[in-house]
Amino acid sequence: MNGQGKTYLMAIITAYSFLIESLGLSNQDYLVSSINYKQTSKILGYIKSMLAKIATIEPFKTLIQDSGLDTRTLSSQADQVTMSKTNNKLRAISHEAGQYDSFHFTTAIFDEIGEIKTRQKISKIVSGQVKVRNKQFIQISTAYPDPTVPFHDDERMIQQAMEQDYLRDADTYLGLIWSQDNLDETYKPDMWVKSNPLLDLPSQREVLLNGLTDKRDSDALSGTLNDFQNKNLNLWLEQSTDSFLKLPDVEKAIVPSFSFDDRQVYIGFDYSMFSDNTALAFVFPYRDNNDKPRWFIYQHSFIPWQKAGSIEAKEKQDGINYRDLAKKGFCTISSHPQGLINDEQVYQWLLNFVERHRLEVVFFGYDAWGLTPTIKQLDLNSGWPLQAIRQRTSELKDPTKFLQTMFVEGSVDRFDDRIMEKALLNAEIYEDKIGIQVDKAKATLKIDVVDALIDALFQAMYHFEDFSDVNNPDKQVERMNEKQVLEWFNNPESGLLGDDINDF
Repeated sequence: MNGQGKTYLMAIITAYSFLIESLGLSNQDYLVSSINYKQTSKILGYIKSMLAKIATIEPFKTLIQDSGLDTRTLSSQADQVTMSKTNNKLRAISHEAGQYDSFHFTTAIFDEIGEIKTRQKISKIVSGQVKVRNKQFIQISTAYPDPTVPFHDDERMIQQAMEQDYLRDADTYLGLIWSQDNLDETYKPDMWVKSNPLLDLPSQREVLLNGLTDKRDSDALSGTLNDFQNKNLNLWLEQSTDSFLKLPDVEKAIVPSFSFDDRQVYIGFDYSMFSDNTALAFVFPYRDNNDKPRWFIYQHSFIPWQKAGSIEAKEKQDGINYRDLAKKGFCTISSHPQGLINDEQVYQWLLNFVERHRLEVVFFGYDAWGLTPTIKQLDLNSGWPLQAIRQRTSELKDPTKFLQTMFVEGSVDRFDDRIMEKALLNAEIYEDKIGIQVDKAKATLKIDVVDALIDALFQAMYHFEDFSDVNNPDKQVERMNEKQVLEWFNNPESGLLGDDINDF
């Protein structure tokens, strides 16, 4: 909720914790933080004003005197408030400064945390509270344009935990969310109180409602209605109005598990240029319990860090914790000593993945400009059907549209993979007179996975069609290795070619 008093409310909680919950305690640290110095100073200013005000009222006047808190410091520009007799300290540390190490905060407040791209600094707050009794870490924010931030992940986790309260998995968490339920409520001002609770105050309603209505109408006329929906209705949206996919469609595709073993697979390959990641995309077609066609998509990225200078800088630049995702199997940090893409590493990982899961590679599509060492090795050694795909709108329009349709219609599944999700949400549609393709708004936004998926879908989209290569007996023989051909030749009724075996 924007402009609804949440920062002021957090100031009240901090003042209460610092004054009352600290009774009988000493050497305690309390934190207020935000994205930068200016925002952090704002919440600290609220707290100082409150303490200065109640310092003139009993019993708080005596309580503050007994603690050794010098009220004269409340009008200074100091970034901390200290109780000299107990050494309890309220510290204001911005995320920009990020010096949370070595502190064990009893209460920590982080304002506008929805703008923070990675957990690296935030995790230091959490780890410092491990041994603290009665600890609190309160995160507050409006929704931000980037829905792939850690705060939104936490919000989704808490929502799921509340919906599955019977599991008792998150009893130490509390989620309070003031938000519209969907975009349809953009033109239903009588429902805006969900994201703007001050509308329920008679003294505020008229002015606030008029202001919200004017903002909506102004944004609608300028083609930026998404800004009103995001900041004023507190709705997480896709990256921009030109985004390839919408956040709800990307989120609903998540499944907890999928077995890769013994399946046919279509592979797409997008090779790194400069700071870009190298991505392998895997499309597994299958039928659900109702015999309806579905697709499972998976990716594995290779992360160069040479241009960024270090993997830490690369993570900060992209807003992705690659080292954590590497542990989960979604990426590999480049082993090249200078942080460049290691072609041999890519090649070996791919062969091992296909062999380990006993996959039948039906198709391998790659950028026609990407005749890399990896492609050359595959051409010489794999026997897979490789195809160079020209990266122009006339060639890419059909698989691009098909990928979009899969998500909209809900016929695709994926893991909860941050790299894939961020790529899907970063992708925007570029259109010309002969077709469409995906693009990105700026260089640091990663869409390599989407490019690789589209290359794989160049043929995977036809998998269930009669004219598909996979349903063509001649093509099936071409895809066999020597052992499979020998088995079929010696036992033509083995069923390797399905019902069309007798056509030979």
